[in-house]
Parts: sequence; C-alpha cells; structure tokens
Amino acid sequence: MRVLDLLLPACCALCGHGGDPVCPACVRALPLLGGPACARCGKPTVMPVADCRECRGRRLGFEGAAAAVAFEGRGRDLVLRFKDGGLRGLASTSAGLIATVCPAPECDVLTWVPGDRWRTLRRGYHPAQELARGLAERWDVPARPLLAAAPLRRPQRGLDHTARRRNVRGAFRAASALTGERIAVVDDVFTTGATLSACAAALRKGGAGPVAVVTLARVVRM
Repeated sequence: MRVLDLLLPACCALCGHGGDPVCPACVRALPLLGGPACARCGKPTVMPVADCRECRGRRLGFEGAAAAVAFEGRGRDLVLRFKDGGLRGLASTSAGLIATVCPAPECDVLTWVPGDRWRTLRRGYHPAQELARGLAERWDVPARPLLAAAPLRRPQRGLDHTARRRNVRGAFRAASALTGERIAVVDDVFTTGATLSACAAALRKGGAGPVAVVTLARVVRM
C-alpha cells in the first residue's frame, strides 16, 4: 500500500467534502450509463440497436461492451483521481459502481488489459487489475492475468482512431493456452475500443470463447 493511500483524508475524493470516498452529492452528479445502447460496442443510444455509426463496418474482437459512467464531468474526475491521482482506495468504490450499473457478463473468468510496466511501478498498482479483482468479488467470478503485452508499447494517448488501431496491432497475446472459456476483459476507460478489441482478439486467437469488455468509463461521442 502506498503512503498516499494511508494518508487519504476521510473526505470525498472528488469535491473534498463529506465523509465518504465519493460523497452522495458527487455520486448523484456522476453521468451514469446503463440505458439503451449499441449491442455491439456499447455506445449509448436513444433506443437499443444492433450496431451503430461508431462500430458499423469495424472488425471488433469482442462481442459486447458495457461501461458505468461517461468520461465527462464527475465521471472523468473519478477516473483521473483513481488512475492518475494515486488514489488506490477508489478501486472498491469504482468496482461497486460498475457492478451496480452494468449487468454481470456471462463469463467464466475476468481478466484485465495489461498495464505499462513503468506506469504501474510509479503508481504502485494497476487500475484495470484493481477493478477486475473488485468485480471478481462482487460477481463471484475468478480474475486471472490472461494477457501479456509487448515489452515496448507506445501509449494510446493523443492518437486518432486509425493510429490507435495500428498502434495495438499485435501488441497483445494470450499468456497461456485457453480452452473455450468465456472471458470478460476489464479496463478503466473505453476510448475508441482499439485496445480492448486487440486484447479480445488475442484471447480468441489463444483459444478463448466469446469475449466481452467492461470498463469504468467510456468516452461518449455524439
């Protein structure tokens, strides 16, 4: 546990008031998802659809996606405090939020997008792994490290859609042989879906059955 975790004050991580990790007012301000969505990529829609403009014509490695909050406003604040602010203690709150908003996927095991080694060492934890472990407890499904990443991988931040897909091509592989297991891949943010799709494709190539993805937040484009 990092020193910052021990020194975390008994107040809301988002507004600095109240006595909870995320106070009731900030919880109410979260841009929750969970309404109608694209069945293929999980993008929020006015009514349920089989596919949408964001994923139509794209080859996706996963069969479905779900996220708890939009990556905006208080939802963005939550992700950044947890992911880049060193507040590891928000893992439990975030996993609980996902489990409340998102239906549990039909899966045999949870795994997570591998983290960058140096960022993980700097933080002292890997957010996606922390979320997967929290969800495993709530959904009563095992969580295991099933993916391995290339040792040198350029960050996705700042890249456009096309560059993101190109950047993760061949970047992941299944860490061990799989035998048809249904898998859900967990990550902190769904931006374009390129990383999650590459992870799902690697698992399928390694012998997995259907793959779903679950994230804390999602970038919502109009």
